[in-house]
Amino acid sequence: MTSPAPAAVPPQLNGPALPQALGSARAGGTPIAPGPAADEGLARRLRALACTAPLHDLDARKANLAGEYGGYAMAEVALAAIDLVTLNMDFDTGADHEQIVARLLPRVAAQEPHRSAAEHERVARWVLENLINVGSVDRGFRAVYGTFGTDGTYVRRDYDFKLIEEVPGHGGTVFLRTTDEAVNVLVGALDTDVTSAQIAAEVKLEVLISRGRLADAQLAAEQARYRTVQYAETLRKTLDATRRNVRAVDWLRTVPDMIAEALDHVADRYRHENAILTNIRKARDEAEEPENKRRAAELVDIVKDCIRRHTQLQSRLLEAGPLFRAEQDRQAFAPPAARAGLDLYGQLLAPVLPLPLEQAGRVTDAFFTHGTGLRTPVSVRVGDLVEMLLTPPAEREHLGAEMPEPDLIATPDDSRFSEEQLASAMELLDLPADAPRRLSGLLADARRRDPELPYLVALLAVHAASPSVGTAYRQGEQTLLFAVDDGTQLDDIEFGGADLIVGKALLDAAGMAADRAEAT
Repeated sequence: MTSPAPAAVPPQLNGPALPQALGSARAGGTPIAPGPAADEGLARRLRALACTAPLHDLDARKANLAGEYGGYAMAEVALAAIDLVTLNMDFDTGADHEQIVARLLPRVAAQEPHRSAAEHERVARWVLENLINVGSVDRGFRAVYGTFGTDGTYVRRDYDFKLIEEVPGHGGTVFLRTTDEAVNVLVGALDTDVTSAQIAAEVKLEVLISRGRLADAQLAAEQARYRTVQYAETLRKTLDATRRNVRAVDWLRTVPDMIAEALDHVADRYRHENAILTNIRKARDEAEEPENKRRAAELVDIVKDCIRRHTQLQSRLLEAGPLFRAEQDRQAFAPPAARAGLDLYGQLLAPVLPLPLEQAGRVTDAFFTHGTGLRTPVSVRVGDLVEMLLTPPAEREHLGAEMPEPDLIATPDDSRFSEEQLASAMELLDLPADAPRRLSGLLADARRRDPELPYLVALLAVHAASPSVGTAYRQGEQTLLFAVDDGTQLDDIEFGGADLIVGKALLDAAGMAADRAEAT
């Protein structure tokens, strides 16, 4: 994105302000606009500086966190997070968010070992979320820098980039992947050609191994592995763009040339890395110091991982041609895309509001008539009828699909009272029809039988305080338990309230009278 230089310099977003003195078109009346090559070199350095700005911004903003976080080196944790995501992502998948947080915890805890584990986890998550730039619209960073055009005019440019991005995976999962800018931050370069950088890194690795500088060789091997990951990421983005729109990728010249070059690159690197691996094993076997043996063993693992990644990259390169042809067939014969949707506010509501009611009603009636969907025709067309009659019936199972056997689990008996306690309570409440009793006496008798029984008796008595005579009579009940409050205070050590009069009544004429009363 480009825009003419405004009179006032806009604020720099997501990072410290880039040098603005370089943007002066003239100094003392003399043009100082550099040549195209020098200006492009300056732009590359400014973009490299912009990629590191979010990491420095972490240490600047850690003071805003609630608590004392001054002892944490946030930029160091951020570089470790980028490293972990880069090495844990594969060609098709990325790194797991929780796994990266778990692997960051030892490094965070080593900086402030006396702090709590919850604070260490908060720091790790805060750093990772800021590298993803959670909270922004597109979860990206932007830096503004200036260059000179061919006519000497100073032009401001927006540089948009990401460090770690979230990509969807299988089954609705979300993975983390590092971008080219993040890998460039790791290896200390920007916009470097992947193939030449890979060759240079491996030549440097071979020289260091032959000279016995295993500590420097390990760093060079890690940089070579980062370049391998970056090369695979370039191919993955090309294939993803092909799946979305095959016309957006130049499969006539650019991609075939890239695939042929990549296959040659993989073959050369495979031979080169196997030779390096042989030299490392020799250095490991001949080393006498334990530190050199350990370094050599780590180098063996790193180079083996590079060989594995190159093998995987080769398999993807061989699948690129068939994938292009399959996507070309799929997209060429795909149904046409749906028309653009209607802007209800801009195209309907805003123009209709100033109109008179009569004119606006015609517009809305026409819209809703056509926008409410298809209507059933009043008569069947002959063509539809012939097609329905000639369509063979669908085969169906006579009894339908087989139902799976349900996995039944016995429901545990979680009732408070047992059957014996319920029978004992009902026995106490089985009173003669002409001899009601007070609740206090029933509670005393229940307490002598069982300490838990008074509560059940009280529940049954309260339930009987509002009986439905008509319902009980219609269901065939001959007797009905009832309770009446006569205003006497309940004198009991466990319960308080009214001392109800509990008794039973025969449902004969009284029940039929209640039926008539309910009907009335």
